[in-house]
Amino acid sequence: MILIFSAPSGSGKSTLVQYLLETRQDIELSISATTRAPRGQEQDGREYYFITPERFEQLIKEDAFVEWQQVYKGTYYGTLRSEIERIENAGHHVVFDIDVKGGINVKRMFGDRARAIFISPPSIEALRERLTKRGTDSPEKIEERLAKAEIEMADAPLFDTILVNDDLATTKKELDKELATFLG
Repeated sequence: MILIFSAPSGSGKSTLVQYLLETRQDIELSISATTRAPRGQEQDGREYYFITPERFEQLIKEDAFVEWQQVYKGTYYGTLRSEIERIENAGHHVVFDIDVKGGINVKRMFGDRARAIFISPPSIEALRERLTKRGTDSPEKIEERLAKAEIEMADAPLFDTILVNDDLATTKKELDKELATFLG
């Protein structure tokens, strides 16, 4: 089975995915490829496969991606077909931590075999506060992320489930119930 997690940046999606990876032995994260530079302690092959824009574009031509998006100008993200095969061959469920458009595309591709979960912030103001506290982006980048978040939140109804992450402990419980139903 395939689990798709999408959300505006700063909604807590990666925190929830990390929680699942720590508490469930039957799932594995699909590592995305990106052309952006590593942040902080990120390492190639752990958080992302960091590749050049030229290599990414070559892989697009080779049809090596299940899905890919140019999320910001000059910044690509995508899921390599080989990554899904690697996880399924290990006997695990595939977990995607991807942008909203990519999540919609993966859900369309895999249909009932996939569960698409949208993690929503309680409000745009709460999201602004989270992004500011994170301290990784300039004020201009935060405004860019907030503008994108408003567009992404309009796509939330295209997902199977919407979880509003206003309290992390409560959201984790709701997520556990959702997966118990879907994965058994």
